[in-house]
Amino acid sequence: MYASFYDSPVGRLTLASDGEALTGLWIEGQKYYLGGLKELPPRREDLPVFAQAKDWLDRYFAGEKPQPKELPLRPEGSGFRKMIWRYLTEIPYGELATYKELARRAAAEKERSARAAGGEERLVRAAGGEERLVRAAGGEEHAGSMSAQAVGGAVGHNPISIVIPCHRVVGTDGSLTGYAAGLDVKRRLLKLEGAAFQPPKRRQNGSERVVFSACNPEDSVLYLER
Repeated sequence: MYASFYDSPVGRLTLASDGEALTGLWIEGQKYYLGGLKELPPRREDLPVFAQAKDWLDRYFAGEKPQPKELPLRPEGSGFRKMIWRYLTEIPYGELATYKELARRAAAEKERSARAAGGEERLVRAAGGEERLVRAAGGEEHAGSMSAQAVGGAVGHNPISIVIPCHRVVGTDGSLTGYAAGLDVKRRLLKLEGAAFQPPKRRQNGSERVVFSACNPEDSVLYLER
């Protein structure tokens, strides 16, 4: 594993690669920095993938619209998390997806897979908090359901920030709900892309609701509405 660095308008970025594909991209000071790596890999600046990634970032911060598919990406994670990260790469530049939309899409794909396999699957939280789909004997869990917290956990542990754009995920009402590198960075990225977002709306009945953080579920906010 190797590392390189890129000085961006939102802070210094750390890039990681296995020598062929981009495996990590973290914003300085963010939560989950380096992901599952125990220490910073040795620095190496001559890898073609790093040159590709830096060119991609140059174009992105210049206001162009580079696509995730232009880079060889190899994020490490469970099959469930990779599924959610794939959804993120399909959110168009300057557009937004909601946490609920991702959960619904994951549930639909889960159901299709279960039907094709002739059985059902259920989501299991393993040691360390990672989620994975396993075969459910006897239909223990409805294939059409999906844990919102599980989807948020997968999005929150996205190891390739910006390129896999978890900053494009917002609350159901269009409000910003969290980001591993901080809401200020999220606002700046969305402003660069010209995306529209808004503060949370209050209900009329005085109830309370929880808005889960899209890119960092630990930053979920409880809105008390009066």
